[in-house]
Amino acid sequence: MAENYTTRLDDALSWARKYSLFSYPFVTACCGMEYMSTAASKYDIARFGAEFPRFSPRQADLLFVVGTITEKQAPVLSRIWAQMAEPKYVVAFGVCASTGGFYQNYNTVPGCDQIIPVDVYIPGCPPRPEQVLDGLILLQKKIQEGSTYVQRRDRGELEQLKAGGSVDDGRKRLPVVA
Repeated sequence: MAENYTTRLDDALSWARKYSLFSYPFVTACCGMEYMSTAASKYDIARFGAEFPRFSPRQADLLFVVGTITEKQAPVLSRIWAQMAEPKYVVAFGVCASTGGFYQNYNTVPGCDQIIPVDVYIPGCPPRPEQVLDGLILLQKKIQEGSTYVQRRDRGELEQLKAGGSVDDGRKRLPVVA
């Protein structure tokens, strides 16, 4: 009986969290202009509950990594992620944040997932505002389903995967090829 109430409470909390995202933009490059356009009246990111950007990581729960991350910026990004409120979510905005982009040198981090866990990747150079809104909708869906990094960590699924076990969360996975 108590498990039924806990499940319903978790569903209600997930529903509330997906519509009350407080974003922190970590903008380092040209994708910042596209990020700003999503908040303008034409695309209006406020429709999805991510209206006001917070410029303090302690007041934010959604980190938008926008642009290229260099080796000097990596410790700063890690510290910002550590200071964010729980539960926290990360969106890699653009090809430079996702894979390092066309910069193939010693100074560029090949994707921010080398530093912090990423929940949603938005492709493009720069990504269109429609893609950003699609990425935000995908993040909201993952929050509702409970499949973000922090939610899986809190349930202990990540330790189970590291130990070699399998997690049945209904998603199809590709076989690992050695």
